[in-house]
Amino acid sequence: MQTLASWNGGPGPWILFFPLIWAAVVIGAVTVLRRTGRRGRGGPWRPMDGGRPAGDSPLAVLGRRFASGEIDEDEYWRRLSVLDEQFGRAGKGGAA
Repeated sequence: MQTLASWNGGPGPWILFFPLIWAAVVIGAVTVLRRTGRRGRGGPWRPMDGGRPAGDSPLAVLGRRFASGEIDEDEYWRRLSVLDEQFGRAGKGGAA
């Protein structure tokens, strides 16, 4: 019985490496497309908040201003309530 991997006139045993080569090509292409296809939107490991880093969110800026003493506690709570109405908070305990 003659098989594809025979040495007698057939393509030889090296033909068995073609699936491995194609798998490496496909995995490499998928990796490159995943890394370059998400530019400007962030990757799957970054939060999708319009391309801004998480530290520049309005709540984070407000917290830094309060921590540095630029605003007092009353102004902090007042602005926090406005931001909470406008943007909502992630992880709120209420029903959706």
